[in-house]
Amino acid sequence: MSGHSKWATIKHKKGAADKARGKLFAKVLKQVEVAARQGGGDANSNPTLRTFVQKCRDASVPVDTIDRAIKRGTGELEGVQYEQITYEGYAPNGVAMLVDCLTDNRNRSAAEIKNIFTRNNGSLAEPGAVAWQFHRRGIIVVDKVAGADEDDLMLAALEAGADDVDDQGDTWQITTPPGDVMAVRDALEAAGIPAASADLTMLPQNSVPLTTEGDARAVLKVLDALEEHDDVQAVYANFDIPDAVLQSVSV
Repeated sequence: MSGHSKWATIKHKKGAADKARGKLFAKVLKQVEVAARQGGGDANSNPTLRTFVQKCRDASVPVDTIDRAIKRGTGELEGVQYEQITYEGYAPNGVAMLVDCLTDNRNRSAAEIKNIFTRNNGSLAEPGAVAWQFHRRGIIVVDKVAGADEDDLMLAALEAGADDVDDQGDTWQITTPPGDVMAVRDALEAAGIPAASADLTMLPQNSVPLTTEGDARAVLKVLDALEEHDDVQAVYANFDIPDAVLQSVSV
């Protein structure tokens, strides 16, 4: 997962996130709608909704826009009914991928996701073929430029229920049980340690090393194409690319 996380960071620094700001808003607001529909519109009693509301705030989505998304989810405002679907597939080199979608047309999404895999030398897999290789966790990222002391960070995170704190170079990556991600974030911020992001993700149990530029580009091509699709909320993959190769393909 480290290779996947680092690639996302590099794309953000290159400005890809700014260019896709409108698309990012649409994706996170869909997540808010679905969370509100499934668990109610009170973020204090709906931890999934709270996580996605915070994700909206991190992306600078206006508060009134978030509120309208919650009301669409609870039925107070009219809105599209989205269905959650996870597709499973393989990129080149046997890299496993999970693709989380929110769609109002299951048949369209299935055909288009399959097409993305096929035209990029990958393949769609049967349900269950890939999912067993991943487990859901919370991930909190803290930028080292925030100046957090390592000992203070580890103490606050672990006491609040975090599983692990990992050095990712420019950042600390904190892993938590899925239901504890916001509680750990709150504990960090109470200790004066601001979080750059907090999200739910799927972490792979094992990683496929991509040690050549060609192999890395082939997999990243599939990943980027999937993430560009309007119905795709998140893509999880089990590749790991060495820093030198990752820097080379990001130029």
